[in-house]
Amino acid sequence: MQWVLVGLGNPGEEYNHTRHNVGREFLLACAKDLPKKVTVLTPDTFMNKSGSDVRKYIKSVKAAEQLVILHDDLDLPLGTVKISYGRGSAGHKGVQSVESAIKTKNYIRFRIGISAEKKGGAVKKPDVLGTFTPSDESELKAARKSVKEGLEILLTEGLAKAMTEINKR
Repeated sequence: MQWVLVGLGNPGEEYNHTRHNVGREFLLACAKDLPKKVTVLTPDTFMNKSGSDVRKYIKSVKAAEQLVILHDDLDLPLGTVKISYGRGSAGHKGVQSVESAIKTKNYIRFRIGISAEKKGGAVKKPDVLGTFTPSDESELKAARKSVKEGLEILLTEGLAKAMTEINKR
């Protein structure tokens, strides 16, 4: 079975470089350099309808074990990446759409933080359709690097190793 990597976001130029599109943009930025042949999917539907495109590739609960969803996460500070498996959507409509379409939560998620961090560690939730500022670039670069390294580790050494390496950052 081949890995299916899905970058969630919205289609159309007006959504490029928005916070909601980091999953899509990060996947496209690192997919060509991955160590294994994978299927790369950036749904042509809007975020909240992503499941219909994913369902075309993931036709069983067993196949979902080879599914990786990359998406924005309002609950994580910008620059942070967390890998999870078998967890709920936490209210993310794109993730909910995928779970509804494939009828399982047992797949891998790369959660990419998009929120500003306030003093004390709390996050200030931004407009998800807002664009990043030039001052966000160093955090975005760190997050892209973590996503790329996490995918490489996942594909070569497995989920447990990828989670251990990336989630401790």
